[in-house]
Amino acid sequence: MAGSLPAWSQFRVEVSGVGLTQLPIAVAAFRGDESSPQKLGAIVQADLERSGQFRAVDTAGVGGLDETSRPDVALWRQKNADSLVTGSVARLADGRFDVRFRLWDVVRGQDLGGQSYAVTQGDLRLAAHRIADFIYEKLTGEKGVFSTRIAYVTKAGQRFNLWVADADGENAQTALTSPEPIISPAWSPNGAQLAYVSFESRKPVVYVHDVASGKRRLIANFRGSNSAPAWSPDGRTLAVTLSRDGGSQLYTIDANGGEPRRLIQSSSIDTEPAFSPDGKSIYFVSDRGGAPQIYRMPAAGGSAERVTFTGSYNISPAVSPDGRWLAYISRVNGAFKLQVMELSGGAVQAITETSADESPSFSPNGRLIVYATQQQGREALMTTTLDGKIKARLAGQGGDIREPDWGPFQKP
Repeated sequence: MAGSLPAWSQFRVEVSGVGLTQLPIAVAAFRGDESSPQKLGAIVQADLERSGQFRAVDTAGVGGLDETSRPDVALWRQKNADSLVTGSVARLADGRFDVRFRLWDVVRGQDLGGQSYAVTQGDLRLAAHRIADFIYEKLTGEKGVFSTRIAYVTKAGQRFNLWVADADGENAQTALTSPEPIISPAWSPNGAQLAYVSFESRKPVVYVHDVASGKRRLIANFRGSNSAPAWSPDGRTLAVTLSRDGGSQLYTIDANGGEPRRLIQSSSIDTEPAFSPDGKSIYFVSDRGGAPQIYRMPAAGGSAERVTFTGSYNISPAVSPDGRWLAYISRVNGAFKLQVMELSGGAVQAITETSADESPSFSPNGRLIVYATQQQGREALMTTTLDGKIKARLAGQGGDIREPDWGPFQKP
């Protein structure tokens, strides 16, 4: 296990297991970092480390580099770096900041490109996340998720808050505050809206909330309970759990509201729907076998097949964007633990050592899972790689942290 450096005390990246292949990368402090409100180099490095794909190379004692420098590649090879990031940040006459960087392949002595951004002070962190996205994609061939957002709920005193934050948990902005519980936030596929359940009318009611404007619309306020909204991949439909006709059953409803359509008829509790990425199936939790297990059925409704067979209590299904993996929470010896199943073969792997895990949600590139848990007696937002070998504790607002949901890729 390796701790983080003090400069990134808000993060704690834990590494376990052997045989990890991580790309060694050096991220030099950006020229101008010392007078910048945000330390760009440190944010980029923390992003890359948290992904599990990179290992930070010590840059102590090497200063004076920026995006115009021709680095001494022999020196960086001696430090066992494969790649080097240099850059700068400077305040412009209009008050914005000019952020520039360059990525080097140290092994080949090759310039891999760079970019520049002119941003307000409030967007400095976003610029750093975009730099990390560029580096991640250039070196792994896959899209980075550092400039995406997460939503989560806190309870502090008698106040419930729905937060929208950067993917590292920083820069949290409140989307809704209520004296009554807020649960089950779910990002729309275009990242513009959040569906959630609010108890502000003293019963569970489903809303869809426009994140930019704060405007919202009522989607489901039927007799009984209205809960567990899940977006279809095309964003046109929500699957919800309603008890208007008796027990908790699954329905779909237009994303603008309207009359719900019942998907399946059972005498059991059916809840927590989650669409498959191709929109053809819905995973859900049912106690039809005597205890909560995860099932799958056609998205248009029809017969259900059981998916989880290990353990007697499995809830909170989340399907990876490539449809290959199912993350869920399993009760194991009285503890609630994050599990990952490979759907094609059914092999299940336990991911955590903690005992109060909840609400897994995949990153949009499918490489990480965010979840809530308790660590050393404190509520925590965590990310983990799918093999559980790299975990990071995210910055989060104080209070009881619940129900994170990872938003989609941001449009440029």
